Amino acid sequence: MEPYKETIGAWLLADLDAPRPQRHSVRRIVARIEEEFGEAIPYPTVRDFVAARRKEIAAQAGAPMEAFVTRHNALGADAEVDFGDVYVDIAGRRTRCYLFAFRQACSDKAMHRISWSCGQ
Repeated sequence: MEPYKETIGAWLLADLDAPRPQRHSVRRIVARIEEEFGEAIPYPTVRDFVAARRKEIAAQAGAPMEAFVTRHNALGADAEVDFGDVYVDIAGRRTRCYLFAFRQACSDKAMHRISWSCGQ
């Protein structure tokens, strides 16, 4: 891996200016090393190096780093509700009914109810 670290670093640095679909994936880097240098380097070795090197390059360039946003939902306090139309076949006849969907954000448990009327 040592002889290719500078080359891979140059590819990753050039990727900062490339659109996301054109950036080097680990699989593409492994294939490109094999094509250009005739050396078969194991995927996990390249993956670990690329993950660390991408962070270093992004930090040096001041590029935004990808991150996960953690949602903190209070137990029993946060939920999502939605309504919609549902068509049900009853005795061979298509009937319009109404769907109520409720999902608790913390536990991801859901409840669905279908009724004949909107409750007016």
